[in-house]
Amino acid sequence: MTKKAVVLLSGGLDSATCLAIAKSQGFDCFCLSLDYHQRHIAELQAANKVAMTLGATAHKTAQLDLSLFGGSALTDNAINVPESGANPIPAGIPVTYVPARNTIMLSLALAWAEVLQAQDIFIGVNALDYSGYPDCRGEYVEAFQQMANLATKSAVEGQKITIHAPLIELSKAEIIHLGIQLGVDYAMTVSCYQADGHGHACGKCDSCRLRREGFIQANIKDPTRYKLA
Repeated sequence: MTKKAVVLLSGGLDSATCLAIAKSQGFDCFCLSLDYHQRHIAELQAANKVAMTLGATAHKTAQLDLSLFGGSALTDNAINVPESGANPIPAGIPVTYVPARNTIMLSLALAWAEVLQAQDIFIGVNALDYSGYPDCRGEYVEAFQQMANLATKSAVEGQKITIHAPLIELSKAEIIHLGIQLGVDYAMTVSCYQADGHGHACGKCDSCRLRREGFIQANIKDPTRYKLA
C-alpha cells in the first residue's frame, strides 16, 4: 500500500525539491500551500505548476490573512524588504521573518494529515544557508514532531507522525544538485520576496541572492526570470 504524505509547498526552490524527494521515496504527495497575503503572491502560481508537474496527488491552498498582524516585510507594506546588494546578509533574525509562519503551516499540514490518515509531513526548511529564522532549525522540527504526537487523535491511537526536513543541513548548491537529479525544473519556481505578478524576481533581496549564489556554486545555469532593469 502506497504511503501518503502532506508536503508543504510554497512554490520556491526548496519546497519544490522537498516534493521531489518525497515522490522519490514512494509517497503519494498531498501538497499544501498557504495564501497568507504575502507580497510574493506569484509563488502560489508557481506552487500550482510545481505540484502538477511533479505529480502531486492533490494540491490545496489554505487562506489565512497574516497581514492582519503584520510584523514582517512579507506581510506589512510599511516594512521594506531589505536589498543587500553587495553587502553581507546581516546577522540576527531578519525583518522578512513571518511570525509563527512555519508553526501555522505545519499545524495546517498536521490537520490534513490526520484526515488523510497520513503519518508523514515534509517541510523544506533549511538552516545551513540562512539560519536567521528560528523556525528553520532542527530542534524546532523535532519539538513540533513531539507536540504533534501528543496532540493528535491518530498519534494517541498509535499512528505516530514523522516530520521530514530533508534539506535542513544541505547547502543551496547541494539542494540544487539533488533537485536536478530528481527532475526538478527550477525555472518554474519563485523564491523572490518581492516577485512581480508574473513571477519575475527582483534580484536584490536576500532570497534572490542566496538562490543566485547557489546556482553559481552548483555550476548550473540560473534559470530564474528577473525583472527588466
